[in-house]
Amino acid sequence: MAFTPATTEQRFVLDHIVRIGELADTERYAAASDDVVDAVLEGVGQLAAGEWAPLNRAGDTVGAKWTPDGVVMPDGFAQAYKDYVEGGWGTIGVDEEWGGQGLPFAIQTAVLDTLGSANMGFALCPTLTVGAIEALQHHGSPEQQALYLPHLATGEWTGTMNLTEPQAGSDVGALRATATPLGDGKWSIKGTKIYISFGDHDMAPNIVHLVLARTPGAPVGTKGISLFLVPKYRLNEDGTPGEFNDVRVVSIEHKMGLHASPTCVLSFGDNDDCIGELIGAELGGIRAMFTMMNNARLNVGLQGVQVAEGATQGAVAYALDRVQSARAGSPNKESVKIVEHPDVRRMLMRMKAQTQAARALVYYAAGQVDRANLGDHAARNRLELVTPLAKAHGTDLGNEVASLGIQVHGGMGYVEETGAAQYFRDARITPIYEGTNGIQAADLVGRKLGLDNGGAFATLIADIRAEAKDERLLSLVDACEAIGRKLATADADDKLAASYPFLTMLSVATCGWLMERQGGVAGSDDFGRMKAAAVRFYLDQIVPEAMGLNAAANASAAVLYSIEADLFAA
Repeated sequence: MAFTPATTEQRFVLDHIVRIGELADTERYAAASDDVVDAVLEGVGQLAAGEWAPLNRAGDTVGAKWTPDGVVMPDGFAQAYKDYVEGGWGTIGVDEEWGGQGLPFAIQTAVLDTLGSANMGFALCPTLTVGAIEALQHHGSPEQQALYLPHLATGEWTGTMNLTEPQAGSDVGALRATATPLGDGKWSIKGTKIYISFGDHDMAPNIVHLVLARTPGAPVGTKGISLFLVPKYRLNEDGTPGEFNDVRVVSIEHKMGLHASPTCVLSFGDNDDCIGELIGAELGGIRAMFTMMNNARLNVGLQGVQVAEGATQGAVAYALDRVQSARAGSPNKESVKIVEHPDVRRMLMRMKAQTQAARALVYYAAGQVDRANLGDHAARNRLELVTPLAKAHGTDLGNEVASLGIQVHGGMGYVEETGAAQYFRDARITPIYEGTNGIQAADLVGRKLGLDNGGAFATLIADIRAEAKDERLLSLVDACEAIGRKLATADADDKLAASYPFLTMLSVATCGWLMERQGGVAGSDDFGRMKAAAVRFYLDQIVPEAMGLNAAANASAAVLYSIEADLFAA
């Protein structure tokens, strides 16, 4: 199957959901003119289709390999990454001060969408670098920014996030890595980190690790954590990579999917010669971490869009090619392409609708990033509220669509040669990392509903209600508002028991609003007709399903705690 960049769809969503024209009217984003946006989308589409997509299969079947000298990527990856760097694709959303193009984050989101739809595992590398750039822009010293940001902005050097340890997964406060002061502004870093995506590879001359660690005498828990900049190679006086910094890749994980992305176990300071620099204030690691995490959560939600796009393209291509069985009720008993069968059409339409809904939600959140960067306080609150929706619902939909893609292929979907199974295997990690989707739901009901004394949630509900026309969507909005009010005063167990179905309901309501907006401006060409059909399907099928979660979201936690924990093993 040949990959086709979703350029027309992306441009439509940028215009009508992000409202990129409004951003281009500001001084900060004046460079985001129509011709520039079109050139970016077309150019990255050519890179993705011409170089990244053809490597997707090898990334899965060959994968990244550990060697005593470090991780080696499959043939072709280093050149494709070099072309990404030389094409300036990493610079899209970075400030001009650091060698970037200063374009909106929403445009950067579209670039990563295209690259990840072509090759999701490969696209994790630049995705992680974006998080490192964000952390240094907000918390790094002027010297750190000058030395590292220009190289990270281009992608010449790549970045990582080092949070997780064997005993410290979601409970970051349990980490044990240490940082000991050396007296010259430098710190000796020691410890082991696991699950470090692209923690090592052979595509860049340096890797910039951002590492959470404890300083001497630091309090227990998250309050005792600081963030450190630890390059794979220490810098020479002229800023070029020099001496090895005692960061060793112990192994890479043998995973269900994402084989093109080396998930590393990294050991820092085995020879007591790993040197790091403090980023921000000592004990300020959690604040800096959330700068990285909030960015990463949106980009993980985007991964749901990427895998859904790839899986949908594969399923559509197969359904248009595969011939089997006569069409039911037809007097002609000749076999037809399976796209003619009603159940296959149902699945394809669901895949289309859910992919478009996920893209609208994640791009909408990206647009709020840009408005928040312009100083819009309401947009910052809106971003805080919709981030758990984008991460959790986006990845849930990626998994649903990938699973449907296998079903469309039938038995051939379960055979690796077709590539349908890869999308499902690659997608399955996305509801887990960067904060499980259960944690996103807990964050929504525990923190985000109370933003601005409940004003952020109330404003979202009001905005949807003011624009929505479909009665089923309006009923879902009413249900979300009622449950949100109830959860505001519920005890902790009831909040958490209701959190996931409520997150799904609110996500579908938000997606329904954004989908209906698109349906109102869809044209009469082939793209517009498919868009209108996807919107109609979403409102007819997906919105009523979400209303079915009403009982679950209103349920008391009592039933969940009515038996002893040990009885789950019965």
